[in-house]
Amino acid sequence: MRVDILVLGAGAVGTATALQLQRRGMQVALVDRRDPGEETSFGNAGLIERSTIEPYGFPRSLRKLARYAFNNRSDMRYDLTHLPRIAPWLARYWWHSAPGRLAASAAALRPLIAASLSTHQELAELSDAQPLFRKTGWIELTQSPAAAAEAKTSMERRRVHGVTGVLLGRDALAALEPALSPRVEGAVHWLDPWSVSDPGALVKAHAAAFVKLGGSLLRGDAATVRQENGNWRVTTEGGDVTASQVVVALGPWSGAFARRLGYRVPMAIKRGYHMHYALDDGAEIRHTILDEEGGYVLAPMARGLRLTTGAEFAPFDAPANTIQLDRAERIARRLVPSLGRRLDPAPWLGRRPCLPDMRPIIGPAPRHDGLWFSFGHAHHGLTLGPVSGLLLSQMIAGDAPMTDPTPFGIERFDS
Repeated sequence: MRVDILVLGAGAVGTATALQLQRRGMQVALVDRRDPGEETSFGNAGLIERSTIEPYGFPRSLRKLARYAFNNRSDMRYDLTHLPRIAPWLARYWWHSAPGRLAASAAALRPLIAASLSTHQELAELSDAQPLFRKTGWIELTQSPAAAAEAKTSMERRRVHGVTGVLLGRDALAALEPALSPRVEGAVHWLDPWSVSDPGALVKAHAAAFVKLGGSLLRGDAATVRQENGNWRVTTEGGDVTASQVVVALGPWSGAFARRLGYRVPMAIKRGYHMHYALDDGAEIRHTILDEEGGYVLAPMARGLRLTTGAEFAPFDAPANTIQLDRAERIARRLVPSLGRRLDPAPWLGRRPCLPDMRPIIGPAPRHDGLWFSFGHAHHGLTLGPVSGLLLSQMIAGDAPMTDPTPFGIERFDS
């Protein structure tokens, strides 16, 4: 088979990219060793995070760092034996989280964040996926006067960038979410973001639309990709496929792929877990809820109420360690008294691909003709999948890009 372009990786980023390239008239083959949406894209909190104006930086204050010193929190856990290996990356992450550098990354990301809803809407219409979306925002709990004051300041800062939020007192929060414990003092209701009731199903809907419109969805391993006579070739279950161009959108496996071709990519993996729960006594949670102090998110999903943990720094293929999930569950049961039994036979474990400056790599590979990258989206792969695909498809087609792609080039690490 011959196509115009190969897309490696059928997650939220790769599948959306394949659709965006297809919309520009290209013949595309989407290749993955698994079905669409069954790796990192399967297990997130399901937020299209329009309210983000800054990426998740490394804590810079001693007070915040001290919270993690004893390794007993649910929003972050580290494997002590893994720290020496990841320490150089953490140092770079800390350096890029300085106020000025963090502001530069935030400014670069802001046009992508701003276009996240409209690009999701376009692909949802194309793939008949609108029923998967809830356009009701999300709720950030404020469980102390200090947290409420910080939330108010955050609202003012975000309002400048077109983000709207409403402060909720105890009674207003209870009216929105009666299943929460009355001990919760208040919250901010961020109105702009959307949520998805099944992220994996959304990726599958995009993949189905891609196939319906003439794309080729193929089972194959990116490890078989090679460049031959100016073309790119990959082996699939149906035979070899050749194209003049290839996009690497392999999520947490992208760094190893790029390094195999000689590119320096300082990628680290933040592992994360989720579990679904039943709710007793007819209770329901209507919005995605962040308990920042507790270090977890509760998200209503098609399967049940999903509890997602924060970040775990541990070896890529280390066995699952459920201590974060267990800690978060204990806190969540106090927050939601009707939280019932676990619905999954085992916790799900996923891997977020993270770069130290908190920006993805989107753009061409400088030393290989026809090679393009789109990976390293960290916590926002679902949010940025369609708009990353739009930006990359514009670059590949030679169209004017919707924002300056320079801050996302791999040259910032490999020059």
